[in-house]
Amino acid sequence: MSSTSSTERNRLTVPVIVAVTLALITAVLFAIPNSADDAASGTGSSSQQPSAQDGAGDGALADQARRVENDPMALGEVDAPVVMVSYADFQCTFCGKFARDTEPTLIREYVDKGILRIEWRDFPYLGEESRAAANAARAAAAQGKFWEFHDAMYSDQQPPNSGRLTTEYLTGVAKTLGLDVTRFAADMTSPETDKAVTKDFGEGQAIGVTGTPAFLVNGQPIFGAQPTAEFAAVIEQAAKSAAP
Repeated sequence: MSSTSSTERNRLTVPVIVAVTLALITAVLFAIPNSADDAASGTGSSSQQPSAQDGAGDGALADQARRVENDPMALGEVDAPVVMVSYADFQCTFCGKFARDTEPTLIREYVDKGILRIEWRDFPYLGEESRAAANAARAAAAQGKFWEFHDAMYSDQQPPNSGRLTTEYLTGVAKTLGLDVTRFAADMTSPETDKAVTKDFGEGQAIGVTGTPAFLVNGQPIFGAQPTAEFAAVIEQAAKSAAP
């Protein structure tokens, strides 16, 4: 009697353990960007960011690369062997850290040499000011100045949700870049611009992005403002894998 009961308990326990284990793995994978949430709010530190994930990129994640010719929000050759999709928020402090400390090196060492293409994706999860900044950056993109606007926003990054990213402030940035301010203001508030930002945001959420910065390098995820060497290692491995 006791032997039968023990066997039955074991038969019931094993599937439960497997289910719980799988649930924990899934939770860890998609909760990782929450460390970036804290960082963007100024509550975390770069040492708390998770490292690059091991293994080959998932096919569905690799499909996030658009490779659109003359995309003003992308850097690098459209047929570069490696594409890094970058989900970012202009208020995110670690997005700023990446833009200032790491991105210039990646551009010099990989984009300029035809190895890497960087594609920006709006992920304005920190609130209304993030949304306003994303719309403004797209208005700058309409005049071919997205990356100049990107650099200006991050070089003098304002504190998250400080109330400083007003229409006047964003228009002022556009003016310093020599943009047509009237056109900029119209594009910044157009339904088409807002729809494009919403599309990026939704696509990011659909694949499990919950915070920024988040990257896909040929489908392989990297979360947080990792050291430049980690990005370099993933990019170089992706380039090798893509070689004929």
